[in-house]
Amino acid sequence: MPFKSSIVGAAAVVCALVAPLGCSRDPGPLEPWALPTDPIVFQDNFTGAVDFQAFGNSKVDALSTDTVEQFAGTGCIRVSVPDPGAGYAGGAFTSGKARDLTGYNALTFYTKASKPVTIDVAGLGNDNTGTSKYEARRTAVPVTTTWTKQVIPIPDSGRLTAERGLFFFAAAPQGGSGYVLWFDEVMFERLDTISNPRPTMRSEVLDTYVGASFGVKDTKVTFDLAGSGSVLVEHMPAYFRYVSSNPLVATVDEGLITVVGAGKDTISAMLDSTAVAGTVVLNTAEFEAGLAPTPTLPAANVISLFSDAYNNVWVDRWSADWDHADVTDLSIYGNHMKYYTNLDYAGIEFTSNPIDATAMTHFHMDIYSPFGSTVRIKLVDFGSDGAYGGFDSALDTERELTFTSSTTPAYRAGSWVALEIPLSAFMDPYAGLAARAHLAQLIISGDVGTLYMDNVYFHK
Repeated sequence: MPFKSSIVGAAAVVCALVAPLGCSRDPGPLEPWALPTDPIVFQDNFTGAVDFQAFGNSKVDALSTDTVEQFAGTGCIRVSVPDPGAGYAGGAFTSGKARDLTGYNALTFYTKASKPVTIDVAGLGNDNTGTSKYEARRTAVPVTTTWTKQVIPIPDSGRLTAERGLFFFAAAPQGGSGYVLWFDEVMFERLDTISNPRPTMRSEVLDTYVGASFGVKDTKVTFDLAGSGSVLVEHMPAYFRYVSSNPLVATVDEGLITVVGAGKDTISAMLDSTAVAGTVVLNTAEFEAGLAPTPTLPAANVISLFSDAYNNVWVDRWSADWDHADVTDLSIYGNHMKYYTNLDYAGIEFTSNPIDATAMTHFHMDIYSPFGSTVRIKLVDFGSDGAYGGFDSALDTERELTFTSSTTPAYRAGSWVALEIPLSAFMDPYAGLAARAHLAQLIISGDVGTLYMDNVYFHK
């Protein structure tokens, strides 16, 4: 978030206070206060300039300070990663005042653990507001039981003119147990050991529609780091500068592609002066299907997974690691939908936040596909242990329903279809759902290949 200086107001107040003595005005424009360039995130202790905010569903008391195990100085950060079943440890270190970090090219820190592990993710640019544009991260960062310096190269520090997200991490239990993780000397530096950036983004050929907007995917840079080989940094698309070969078809703003006309276009990118490997090729047309109807049910009677009409519950993944499908978040004239391609079966997971649909009577989903004759919907309940195959696997139950042109409700290609399904159709203590108090997965399959989805919710 840009820093908004109050210097104009402050100057007016000072001028008013000294008016009897005279106050000359500088005819030139007033400049905003320069933002601090402080490189320190943590060194010995918390000073109040940096705040730690635990991530949602993490162990909120996992972080403390330690005055025994530090790498240097008088203290370090101690993180107690919990045992399996108790969540994970993670959060963001943020600054109340934005900092100018353009003078640095890396975030560095020292780390060790009570046993050899890998940190799931560590990075910069996440201010925990949900509006970050310049998050950059390393994943599976190796950690040993001795202090090791870690380096996260910044893809383009020229973007970090006013950044509040200084450092973030997430660490889950490993090897069947928790462990202790230590961080020290967390700071920004300018290193001469980083070289040869090799930026990439996912190459795609997309058939899409006028009014659609979606982001480029898999933006990352591989750097050479002297003494450590190559380091891969994954990052948000806004670090790249994009070019549309046909602005009458599509425009690109910080990685968000907006289709403005029918035709063909190619999106390419640069990281500073280095060409990015990969292009997005667009074949666009008018979206003849139109939009799905807007739901009108009272919000109090709805548990929504995805709809612009309601507040949605948390969904972990709209395409699980184990499924055979690709999903894109699509917006057509401001209406959001999920766009599945290469669809064999798609796993939608809300395992970290299971849904209690006991009081609900129906499941609803709006779908559109130009192809196919069959769509299948499966609901999976994980039972009271909250885990598939947990301590009582008999609690795990599921039921799949099939929809064709001859079922009720019916599926037909070429138009939006409202699948309004009584939950009783899924319920069967012997061959289906035995309960619906811990629903954790929704699985979609069929012969459609391509599927647009909107308004996914339970209701009564």
